[in-house]
Amino acid sequence: EENAENDAEVVATGTCLNEPNGSESKLKDKKKRLLKKAEKADKRGVCYLSRIPPHMDHVKLRHILSQFGDIQRIFLAPEDSSAPMSTKRSRSARDQAYSEGWVEFKNKSIAKRVANMLNGEQIGGRKRSSFYYDLWNIKYLSKFKWDDLTEELALKKAIREQKIALELSAAKRERDSYLSKVDKSRALNAIEERLKKNQKIQQDSGQVAKVIRHFHQTMPITVNTKESKPGLSDDILDAVFGGS
Repeated sequence: EENAENDAEVVATGTCLNEPNGSESKLKDKKKRLLKKAEKADKRGVCYLSRIPPHMDHVKLRHILSQFGDIQRIFLAPEDSSAPMSTKRSRSARDQAYSEGWVEFKNKSIAKRVANMLNGEQIGGRKRSSFYYDLWNIKYLSKFKWDDLTEELALKKAIREQKIALELSAAKRERDSYLSKVDKSRALNAIEERLKKNQKIQQDSGQVAKVIRHFHQTMPITVNTKESKPGLSDDILDAVFGGS
């Protein structure tokens, strides 16, 4: 019985100790997978295409470049809608035009070799193809990773959104200023119309309204100087002049 109890305790403690070991093993496996992905990403190489021929999309581009090596990802930047459209591209308005692109190869040595081999060369293919006579403008980006591209695109997007917000705020200020000027001009026009209307009514009636203002004035107080002066008696005059 004592041996059975000891075995039960060993089994119980073993299960308890195995739980953290299982979580640690999962973390180690996850780290190994991440390290493998990082190693694979380090082996990849990215090529930059400064010009995308008309009618070229990611499917056609992958079909052409995949014959030189394994391709992982492709990103083509849409052409700015505000940019002037050429006559050749305006004929095919249904096709999406692209300004530049990035191609990620599985091996950086293959990417470098493809860029050196194709840059400045004719794309070729079938003669009926619309980009048969176009030339490759491709360059290998040394020490450039796909994560750098995503960060750059996110930065461009943030800058573009900020620029749009500034343009919208400026347009709103201009609109408010214009509306305030319109309201002022309407008020001035209304005042001028009322004045003209009043003048026309006066001319039609033949009476010129003349404004005469009356101010209430008080009468001045007059003082009689004769009465105000003190008079001299006859006795005083006789005494002074010796009268009888």
